[in-house]
Amino acid sequence: MKSPMLPEEAKHLAAERALRYLPDSGVVGLGSGSTAELFIKAVGQLVAQGRDLVGVATSEASRALAEQCGIRVLSDAGPWDIDVCVDGADEVSSGLNLIKGGGGCHAREKIVNYSSRFNVIVVDDRKLSPRLGETWAVPVEVLNFGREATRRALEKLGVVTTRMKHHTPWITDAGNCIFDVALGPLDNPNEVDQTLRSIPGVVETGLFIGRADLVIVAGASGVRELRPS
Repeated sequence: MKSPMLPEEAKHLAAERALRYLPDSGVVGLGSGSTAELFIKAVGQLVAQGRDLVGVATSEASRALAEQCGIRVLSDAGPWDIDVCVDGADEVSSGLNLIKGGGGCHAREKIVNYSSRFNVIVVDDRKLSPRLGETWAVPVEVLNFGREATRRALEKLGVVTTRMKHHTPWITDAGNCIFDVALGPLDNPNEVDQTLRSIPGVVETGLFIGRADLVIVAGASGVRELRPS
């Protein structure tokens, strides 16, 4: 009897499949998170073999890893002409909408996503849900100034939890805080995204609506490629 595939194995398969979508030379958006880290290491191997690829990092951690792997990384300021961005996700709906931000990098990830011609999402099959919000709260990055006022407004929509790290509020690379807003399964994630972003103090949400051109899913049955209908 075949042993079930471990999550780490699935992540490796998804990251390796994404390499097929890289240009021979050009600019690559480097996502954040455990699966994206595997992709960055694989890109570093290609660069070491002579591929002319440069990166745009979605987090300071991704920048540090890319530079460690020998990948030249462009300035954070932009603008960039990104051929393809490869990133992970925390939850993927049947309509290929996403919740991202488990690693607290979703604001930068969304900027890079919007600057990319083609966006590839790499996940293992545990991340699939019929609707967003079934397994994940929505990460919301908020300004530190007035954060409790912003929390009060968010609490009218769902259960709000302050993201913590080492017993203190999680601070993003941009110096902001994160609230995780549990809203339950979302029938209209685009409407929810607009509502959340209309609240003063909200910098960005972890809802990525219509932002995946390709989702690579790895699991016990192998690797699947899902595209928007």
